[in-house]
Amino acid sequence: MKVDRKEITSVLEILAKSFQKFLYEDDEKFLENMKTKNLAGDDPSRYQHWEWTQGVGLYGLFQLADEMGSDEYIDFLRSFYDKEISLGLPAKNINTCAPMLTLACLLKQKESPVYAEKCHEWAEAIMYDFVRTKEGGLQHRTSDSENTEELWDDTLFMTVMFLALMGEIEDNDSYREEARYQFLLHIKYLVDHRTGLLFHGWTFLEKNNFVEALWGRGNCWFTIAVPEYLSLVDVKGADRRFLTEALLGQVEALAKYQDESGMWHTLVDDPTSYVEASATCGFGYGILKAVRLGLIDEKYKEVGLKALEPILKLISEDGTVNQVSYGTPMGRESKDFYKEIEIRPMPYGQALAMLFLLEVLKA
Repeated sequence: MKVDRKEITSVLEILAKSFQKFLYEDDEKFLENMKTKNLAGDDPSRYQHWEWTQGVGLYGLFQLADEMGSDEYIDFLRSFYDKEISLGLPAKNINTCAPMLTLACLLKQKESPVYAEKCHEWAEAIMYDFVRTKEGGLQHRTSDSENTEELWDDTLFMTVMFLALMGEIEDNDSYREEARYQFLLHIKYLVDHRTGLLFHGWTFLEKNNFVEALWGRGNCWFTIAVPEYLSLVDVKGADRRFLTEALLGQVEALAKYQDESGMWHTLVDDPTSYVEASATCGFGYGILKAVRLGLIDEKYKEVGLKALEPILKLISEDGTVNQVSYGTPMGRESKDFYKEIEIRPMPYGQALAMLFLLEVLKA
């Protein structure tokens, strides 16, 4: 497939310039919910711009800024973090860890005593304070849901990637080992051995995968996280082979279930569910990066690139990425739950589009 590099570069610039609008746009539905369901009981306003939705967005902007060598966007990111830290960060949980990944990236790029102290504090909390499931898994406790004894596929990107990076920054083998263990444990309980895709979650209480939903965006966190993790950390031997084979199994399934348009459905194996942009971008990005790193066969490049044309059509002139599903809790009664999730622009949709288009330029 022919890639118009000039067009993609232009779209990336528009996405970067418009990002601030999405970063600071209040999620009124979430904030209203936090008034009565805030598990930590702290000030709900602290979560206003510090949740997983912003965390993914910030990571996308950082990767774009780093690739473009843009001091402007790096300065913007540092100003954002300086302000949020001065205001006081929210309680620590799986989802509020997501913005820490970019803070750690900024710390790795340039030393900062304030950033170093904050990153160490949160990494220690993951290691010693976060609630665990049986077998030592990171329970997917969020700002408003306990999710007792539950593993979710989101956790690897939202929390474990940050811990892995801190292991490198601090040369801390305990962090490294814990991050590796969480990857292996989540694969053990979330991979669907019939398809190679991942279930949204696992409950140790009921010992099942809930409604066995093969949810799109949840799957894409794994497609992204494995090549990101293996490019970040020197994982060798059997562990590297195990992670790579799990990724390959998923990618083989993604090639099978890809819609004719090049998109993927919000329930990957259900063509009656709507096609969804954030998952599609995440799949495209992860597949192309895995090919570039030599983790999977070159033939899968075309699978990733097939998503380019429909995604470009979904990006408005003002930089809005359309056809993005809203934040999605666990479906506990029926797979139809996922089909009914609202579609609206979100910071993570913007970020995943940036990451995908950046990787297209390297393909």
